[in-house]
Amino acid sequence: MERNLALEVVRTTEVAALAAARGMGRGDAAAVDEASAVAMRNAFEAIRIDGIVVIGEGDEGPLRAGDRVGGGSGGTGIDVALDALEGATVCATGGANALSLVLIGERGRILPCPETYMEKLAVGPPGRGVVDLDASPTQNLTALAEAKQVRIEDLTVVILDRPRHSRLIDEVRRAGARIQLLADGDLSAAIATARPDSGIDLVLGIGGAQQGVLAAGALACLGGEFQGRFKPMTGDEVSRLQAAGIEEQGRRYSAEDLVGTQVMFAATGVTNGPLLRGVRFHQGGATTHSVVVRSQSGTVRWIEAVHRFHG
Repeated sequence: MERNLALEVVRTTEVAALAAARGMGRGDAAAVDEASAVAMRNAFEAIRIDGIVVIGEGDEGPLRAGDRVGGGSGGTGIDVALDALEGATVCATGGANALSLVLIGERGRILPCPETYMEKLAVGPPGRGVVDLDASPTQNLTALAEAKQVRIEDLTVVILDRPRHSRLIDEVRRAGARIQLLADGDLSAAIATARPDSGIDLVLGIGGAQQGVLAAGALACLGGEFQGRFKPMTGDEVSRLQAAGIEEQGRRYSAEDLVGTQVMFAATGVTNGPLLRGVRFHQGGATTHSVVVRSQSGTVRWIEAVHRFHG
């Protein structure tokens, strides 16, 4: 893949974030979700790629799995996984951690994951090769504290605030670590583990599987580690996994299993979070905050862009 492709793709996350931010706090999650997807779809048409969406915006709308995106034939053949607006409800209610994200990879390497659930473990570079999804939370916290040369009490674990996590929360608290419970938005938190000043050391628990694949790609670029295991909650979700050719539901997946080795990702903040600042409107325009990374080089680019509006 061309090295400047990620810088092209960040334009799609920027316009999606701007479109979503227009509806921030207005209470209509469906409207902001649609606005961001339409804006991203239109922005893709200006990029010379031959992209196939493998993880998209559900069964309806402008960016469904199987759709082709890009500026026509002759472009680079890639797979695309995206979430035009991660945290639509969060954005609609004015909460934190909403963002727009696109992951691109080699054709056929990003797992076409259906909508289901996944048990996840996400950690930044200091925890790479140190923690393990098959280990207990206490074992992982002990190992991570040793690797980071801090006390367990200094670690912060992000967990989605769901009844299914009551035992996990109890064990993490008994181990002595701090917990940040999130109503939504574990994708942003997972990626933020790779940012030293985010205040997030580890993400644990069960959440959306598609968001897990996106987090895996981002952490592969940033030098962190992601491990996941599918956890379908219903028979319908089991059927979706089987239809996608995913039979080993008890298997532990690494980032490489999920996205391959050559990926790029771009993300733009919609509302403020530990990873990115949100869109800020001002007279005549707006400012966005984005991150762009290419796994092959590992170079991390933080981009603050000022957008001028005309008319």
